[in-house]
Amino acid sequence: MKKGDSPSLDDLDARLKEARARKARPGEAGEGKAIAHRTGLGLAFRIGTELVSALIVGVGIGWLLDRWLGTAPWFLVVFLFLGAGAGIMNVYRTVNRLGLAVGYRSQEAGEDRPADEEEKD
Repeated sequence: MKKGDSPSLDDLDARLKEARARKARPGEAGEGKAIAHRTGLGLAFRIGTELVSALIVGVGIGWLLDRWLGTAPWFLVVFLFLGAGAGIMNVYRTVNRLGLAVGYRSQEAGEDRPADEEEKD
């Protein structure tokens, strides 16, 4: 491949800036509503799945322990509540991190720089 055949880095940079500009204005052709709807629906499914799966795991562990140790419903009840608590904590964590971008730490800790910039200091 000759040196003149490949596109220059300036051309690539211009195309990247154009694509980022298009992404920044999602109002074209109704893209913004579709993306927001899919994001909300995905978040709802994720929250539901995390809550139900934590309950299923808790009940499963309690049921298995009750069968193994012969202690009727006690472990089932205890692990039902533990699973419910774990599910609620997962939902809380998911909803609490909704506004944060990938690579950023929570603002509660007072850190709003990307994690990779900390290594440079």
